[in-house]
Amino acid sequence: MVSITAAPGTSARSGTLMALGSMSCVQLGLALSVHLFGEVGPLGAAWLRLAWAAVILLAAVRPRPWRFRRSVLLATVALGIATAGVTMLFMVAVARLPLGTASALEFLGPLGVAVARGGGRRGLLWPGFAAAGVLLLTHPWQGSLNLVGIASALGAAICWAAYIMLTQAVGDEVAGLQGLAVSIPVAALAATLVSGSAVIGDLTPHLLLAGFGLALLLPVIPFSLEMYALRRMTTSAFGTLMCLEPAIALVAGLALLGQVPRVWSLAGVAFVIAAGLGAERSGARTVPRAAPRVLAGPAVLEGGEIQHEPAAHSAVG
Repeated sequence: MVSITAAPGTSARSGTLMALGSMSCVQLGLALSVHLFGEVGPLGAAWLRLAWAAVILLAAVRPRPWRFRRSVLLATVALGIATAGVTMLFMVAVARLPLGTASALEFLGPLGVAVARGGGRRGLLWPGFAAAGVLLLTHPWQGSLNLVGIASALGAAICWAAYIMLTQAVGDEVAGLQGLAVSIPVAALAATLVSGSAVIGDLTPHLLLAGFGLALLLPVIPFSLEMYALRRMTTSAFGTLMCLEPAIALVAGLALLGQVPRVWSLAGVAFVIAAGLGAERSGARTVPRAAPRVLAGPAVLEGGEIQHEPAAHSAVG
């Protein structure tokens, strides 16, 4: 097995660019999904994206989950459930809470990962900057609160935290996008159990075509970028960088919708950009990893179990 460690600075920069690309796709996908709400509802739009994403990944990647080790397969299934959870629960939250409140509560997930994996007091600095920025951007103290909405937003935060941890774990063990091509169909199946049956009867050729395009923007491209980014970054840095999403949404609102930000929103952008820059500079993974043990080479029967001969792999530090 060959393991080659890249320079930490290069690793962090490439991971940051991937994370930024992912967030940009997410915001664009959400903006373009709004027009579907009136036809299939928020949950229906989320289900349509996940269903098409499952079809795309199954056809493009052709995963072989039967060759996964048992623990890896279980982690991949759990990732799919977490993906469905964060998607569906956030939709429920925004239907009952102001968007700023729901967003601030949901961002407790990646912030919690950043704090938990931050590595002592110094590791709390950038998550602290990001938390202040998110509060200034979303000002959750405005608007009335709904207990069901709060519970849904907090559930989405927990699912998002689990998504970050599981994405890195699966990405470390499974080569390429094999893990994603299993987790997304699991997410689509879970979403189907929740809302798919209520939407299928309303589908039209127009909706199917729109759903296909939106699935590429969210989740196929961003989730693929996130899996590669988490092979290059710590979960702490990645969780902090995710807090740049409100800033990206603010810029998109100004450029595309003419929504002029207020003073505290601009201050929030400054805080999260500072946090993002700090995470980019200190967020590389420095411990060399072994090559993914799943689908890395030809299967060999030994002792009644399927093993895999290792292939050359460049492990980014």
